[in-house]
Amino acid sequence: MSKERPIPHSFEDEQLESVFVGRRDAEARPTVLLIPTVMGVTDLEKGFGRQLVELGYNAFVADLFGKEFHGAPRDTMFGEMNRLKSDRAALRRRLLHVLELTQAHAEVKSEQIVVAGYCFGGMCALDVARSGADIAAAVSFHGLFDPPGLPEEKIKAKVVAFHGWDDPMVPPDKVVALGNELTEAGADWQIHAYGHVGHGFTNPNASSLQIEGVAYNALAAERSWTSFISLLEELFG
Repeated sequence: MSKERPIPHSFEDEQLESVFVGRRDAEARPTVLLIPTVMGVTDLEKGFGRQLVELGYNAFVADLFGKEFHGAPRDTMFGEMNRLKSDRAALRRRLLHVLELTQAHAEVKSEQIVVAGYCFGGMCALDVARSGADIAAAVSFHGLFDPPGLPEEKIKAKVVAFHGWDDPMVPPDKVVALGNELTEAGADWQIHAYGHVGHGFTNPNASSLQIEGVAYNALAAERSWTSFISLLEELFG
């Protein structure tokens, strides 16, 4: 049975509150650092964390925006996302701060961490890999692929991107560009593209947003999750 607890922390004078989801025995386990969508820490990501715990892993749901933005309106969160995206070097520092925080937990096997993210969080997961961080893998679910424009590092992590081919935010030329980027960085990479699938396909609430090209797709959600678990089994047994 999973146990959740808030993890207060600060980054450059901002007060954040992430959530650790683990088992009650507190044994050290491989851990997935989950980076949420633009909406920040919600029940959706904590639910994914509970599923990972049932499979024998821990989850650390990262707060990048700040405790004051938990439950904030969509327009507010889009503004905060744009703020973070506007300075990718500062965003990288923020991401590495959260990674270090995760690695420091006694329940976490620090050499067995996967960083996985959704939408904006998918871009963040890729940015952790781009930093050259020593993680097992970086996984993007319907993430943004734009490179950060920072000095290139050799990518040590395995990289997997789950992508809806009809995602209006990531057209085919950006998919090809990511493949070329990862190849040049020496990464072990995969891109899984799902036909007739748009952005946000893992989120059951995506269709209610009424944004063109953004919709839940149960089959793509299941296929990507199954492939994700196969990656975890490949990495950690």
